[in-house]
Amino acid sequence: MVDVRSEPERRLRAAGILQEVSARLGPVARVRLGELEGEAFLARLEQMHLDVVEPLDLLYGRRTELAALVLDLAGVVLDAAAARPWPLRLLDRRREVDPGWFQRSRMIGYACYADRFGGTLAGVRDRLDYLAELGVTYLHLMPLLAPREGENDGGYAVADYEAVDPRLGTMADLEELAGELHRRGVALCVDLVLNHTAKEHAWARKAAAGDPAYRDFYLVFGDRTLPDAYQRTLPEVFPDIAPGSFTLVPEMGGWVWTTFNDYQWDLNYANPAVFRAMLRTMLELANRGVDVLRLDAVPFLWKRMGTDCQNQPEAHLLAQAFRALTRVAAPGLLFKAEAIVAPEMLVQYLGAHDRFRPECDLAYNNQLMVVLWSSLAARDARLAGRSLSRLRPEPPSTGWVTYLRCHDDIGWAVSDVDAAATGWEGFSHRRFLNDFYSGRHPGSFGRGALFQENEATGDARISGMAASLCGIEAALASGDEAELDMAVRRLETLYSVVFSFGGIPLLWMGDELALRNDPRWADDPAHAEDNRWLHRPPMDWAAAGRRADPATLEGRVFGALRRLADARRSQLALRAGGETDLLFPDDPHVLAFRRRHRRSAPLLVLANFGDGWQSVDAGLPAAVGLTEPEHVHSTRGRLDWAEGRLHLPPWGFAWLTNR
Repeated sequence: MVDVRSEPERRLRAAGILQEVSARLGPVARVRLGELEGEAFLARLEQMHLDVVEPLDLLYGRRTELAALVLDLAGVVLDAAAARPWPLRLLDRRREVDPGWFQRSRMIGYACYADRFGGTLAGVRDRLDYLAELGVTYLHLMPLLAPREGENDGGYAVADYEAVDPRLGTMADLEELAGELHRRGVALCVDLVLNHTAKEHAWARKAAAGDPAYRDFYLVFGDRTLPDAYQRTLPEVFPDIAPGSFTLVPEMGGWVWTTFNDYQWDLNYANPAVFRAMLRTMLELANRGVDVLRLDAVPFLWKRMGTDCQNQPEAHLLAQAFRALTRVAAPGLLFKAEAIVAPEMLVQYLGAHDRFRPECDLAYNNQLMVVLWSSLAARDARLAGRSLSRLRPEPPSTGWVTYLRCHDDIGWAVSDVDAAATGWEGFSHRRFLNDFYSGRHPGSFGRGALFQENEATGDARISGMAASLCGIEAALASGDEAELDMAVRRLETLYSVVFSFGGIPLLWMGDELALRNDPRWADDPAHAEDNRWLHRPPMDWAAAGRRADPATLEGRVFGALRRLADARRSQLALRAGGETDLLFPDDPHVLAFRRRHRRSAPLLVLANFGDGWQSVDAGLPAAVGLTEPEHVHSTRGRLDWAEGRLHLPPWGFAWLTNR
């Protein structure tokens, strides 16, 4: 992307185009939406115009007549605004008044597959009281749009964006679930796969049938010349099960770009018709009641020769334009970036560029997950402190999604630079983590499995439920009650960091009950080649029935996480938009950080990743502004001060604030 025009020139052009579009669309908007809603629509369009026109100009200004494109897309947005149900318009008004509604410390997330949790969408609706017990205010349902039959990458090979997987229900069921969630004050997050469709999608079928308009929806090459040139710098996502990034498709007359699997065809976002079609999809889901769209594989949206075809500037421009246009019709809609990228690139998906350019409102803090598991295995928090301190702060109007586990494997995004600063060698440490969590390291409590192991290079990732990785499964197998107590502490302490680092903490289904790896994960032939189903077990509702009994494992863990949620809600410092300052105590086993928000007292968080009692200097609280330290929440329910130090039990944590 080369643009020789200056920014003032682009802005003047954008203003002129907006004036033209508003003049032509204004009378129609006032008729279709009414005078009041029509004026609000036009005001939002004016407010967003730079975030709409500038990105579209840079993306498509040399391929199409820009004013006509903007007018066409604004018409798509107006259609969606006119079709938006009245209850959602009321919700929009509330969120426009309180644009930081998703940043509150009361936001607590839960992620699950609808079928594994409730069987169907109606079944999920019937189980909402259970989520209310946990304090959940943000529900992420894993991919639920209609996938291709058979192998479908866990639902990420979508065959129809306009239908729900028929095994789960219908779009009407999705609307009913969203409505009930809104009545309970819960936001609904749904996956939207942006980078590719299933080869069975209507767009792909039309392309394969010879329709030239739809052929241009995909990236197709007549011979191997360009694919081979691209492939030289492309990493393989699934080298074992889907090597290479191109698939020969005879009916397409050549090689189709397939980053992930041969049945997932990459979309061609250099074609503005693809942008338009995906915009319509986003608005349709918003009008069904979806509050948050998780933009799957967003770093992959633009291809450039000689690069890894990830994190290209155009991918950010696409996210910026999509966000601005959807906000005009659905001001309450949020974007969440599924961007598992290097830490220095991650915050850009929240709009942190040379100047703030709004993109996504939320992004996964993958680095936090990685360093928490590293700290647990190494009994050493120095790498975590080093790595997290280098993470650029998120813009104040955005927030992280913090998590311990997800539907995917754990890839060890430990940089050689951070490892060296800790006195370790990066490759050796990553191999140690794989050995530890697969149970191969002597004395390991981890019971995970290696995913995509490359014996030649030593690279691998890890699959496994949190309870199995932190030692609960091993302790139950041995019958060692003392070790089980330690393993439960590990799980609670890991989540104490997830709940206090800032942003929206996300529980993965089953962690609240200490569910372990699914021993029958390979029984389904569709899953047999993908051991990530090890950590996607069906919900055990018999185990959930024991959650109120503190004498049971389920009761202990459920109660611990519910208490974390209660403590979190009481602390304004944990609201997103604040600051997280990493601290470096004199004990290498202890992770320490301070959360600050301009309207609250600071919160000091300490987490001990050691097998024994550890401590920090008693002057640390005062050094971060806690002149009268007061206990908020901890493993033992109190603070242990002795001999000028604050002591933490093995695998224990403590939250402190000012009295």
